[in-house]
Amino acid sequence: MAEQEWFEKDYYKALGVDPGADHKAITKAYRKLARQFHPDTNPGNAPAEERFKEISAAYDVVGDEAKRAEYDQVRAMGPAAAMGQGFGGGGYGPGPAGYTFTTDDLGGAGLGDLFGGLFGRGRGPARPSRGTGPQRGSDLEAELHLPFLDAAKGVSTTIHLTSEATCHTCHGSGAKPGTSPIICPQCSGRGVVDDNQGMFSFSSPCPRCGGGGMIVEDPCPTCGGAGAERRPREVKVNIPAGVTNGRRIRLKGRGTPGRNGGPPGDLYVVCRVTPDPQFSLRGRDIAVTVPVTFPEAALGAKIVVPTIDGDTVTLRIPEGTRSGRTFRVKGRGVHAKAGTGDMLVSVEVAVPTSLSPEQREAVEALAAVLHESPRAPIGA
Repeated sequence: MAEQEWFEKDYYKALGVDPGADHKAITKAYRKLARQFHPDTNPGNAPAEERFKEISAAYDVVGDEAKRAEYDQVRAMGPAAAMGQGFGGGGYGPGPAGYTFTTDDLGGAGLGDLFGGLFGRGRGPARPSRGTGPQRGSDLEAELHLPFLDAAKGVSTTIHLTSEATCHTCHGSGAKPGTSPIICPQCSGRGVVDDNQGMFSFSSPCPRCGGGGMIVEDPCPTCGGAGAERRPREVKVNIPAGVTNGRRIRLKGRGTPGRNGGPPGDLYVVCRVTPDPQFSLRGRDIAVTVPVTFPEAALGAKIVVPTIDGDTVTLRIPEGTRSGRTFRVKGRGVHAKAGTGDMLVSVEVAVPTSLSPEQREAVEALAAVLHESPRAPIGA
């Protein structure tokens, strides 16, 4: 047993630290010794390998706050434990100078209670045991497909899913309507039973109630006493403005119900956003590309731009606007809690794919008077 080793081994001495050293000092000492005695540093050196195992075992205990607290308590009782051999039916056998150590010498606290408090296995009339305890419900995940405009503006919708839910007949009690669960008579509601082994007592989940502490004598006809049933259900969800594809939204407590009074799990909604042919999202900004004619780009013009709100804004582009230039329209982006974004309008000069005779004549006339080329000379 590990407890017996704790009586015999001084882990602080193994690490070369004072018993009052803090966690930082213990970790520093361990790392230094581990580098010094590591098998990779000392190949074929059996004493170094044993030393490495010793310091590793020591750090495993005193490097863990919970284990260290138990270790310190066990070490504090070491002298008393060394006074006899074996654990008798109420005390130790004769120790040095013929002294007999009994549980009465602990001021009324039996060793079973004392060790039980340390290791969670002791006897005691008023000490509660954990049993299986309350169990949290499972988390669920569901996909929600959204058009781009709904994702950009935000929407309240309903998700339809089939999952385990609180029984609608017994409301989770597991008992038939008009009846109630009773306290388990075998464990008295503790959820565990004790197996007394002399001074020590080992606890295990109660076989009659399964660790719940309660028994359903007349089960619910709908869920059979489980307190939960698998059925279709609807969950309302508010999608915030500006969600992107793949965003996970957590709905606390909307997963499967808990057991033995435990809390329910959560529901995670994964948003699948359908791309829009016109708009796209850049953070809280909305991006849109608007085609313009060559005369509009060359001479300047007022153009009408659609928005995600369903209306339009008028944007004036200056003369000589090149294709691909982006203009910012303040406050016409996503209206999110963190603030409102802008609309980024990019203009794209539309090139006609076919020309009428008159249009061709006009373009040729323009080409005849345009002497500057936008391309750099070859070799320049």
